[in-house]
Amino acid sequence: MAIHLLRDLENLKRELLTVGSLVEDATNKAILALVDRRPELAEEVRVGDRVVDKQEVHVEDVCLKILALHQPVATDLRFVVAVLKVNNDLERVGDLAGNIASRARDLASGEPVPVPAEINEMSTRVRAMLCDCLNALVGADLDLARKVLSDDEAVDTLHLAIFGLIEARMRAEPERIGAWIQLLSVSRYLERIADLATNIAEDVIFMVQGELVRHQIW
Repeated sequence: MAIHLLRDLENLKRELLTVGSLVEDATNKAILALVDRRPELAEEVRVGDRVVDKQEVHVEDVCLKILALHQPVATDLRFVVAVLKVNNDLERVGDLAGNIASRARDLASGEPVPVPAEINEMSTRVRAMLCDCLNALVGADLDLARKVLSDDEAVDTLHLAIFGLIEARMRAEPERIGAWIQLLSVSRYLERIADLATNIAEDVIFMVQGELVRHQIW
């Protein structure tokens, strides 16, 4: 029984990483669609979201089968519970990538608007956090998980800076307010992806040592 459980857990890990790879790819394409004004990439993200949704349902089914067949305990149980939560968070990342792609498509159809350098920096940091949280999950790496938690603060700071910058642009160029609102939405979506990467990192900490770090009052 232990051998079968180990086999199924390894398969579950591979299936979850497939979801992670899909949403990482979607996020990268959405950002490229925005920066390079490539609506065809935005369309790829939209179509690919269906694949993400299908894989998310599949991973959930695999988790439920493991719980029913093997009744795991201790570390194995925490791993399956963490995968259920991470799987849902990754699907939401895919949705947010789709939102960014939608904004990119809208912006590409109008007069070019310069993307603030802060959004480029924010996207770089967010993609790194997404990659790190998945690597932390695979490697049960507490240090990497805690790094993701600390990196979230820099993303929040950038989001606030972008809000102030775009507010000033709106006042200076009211005729382009629609485009600036679109870019502000992109910043908000990136900030939410960073929050979800943080959630995943918190789930890794719970998985490895059973410590709940969400909603802690410091």
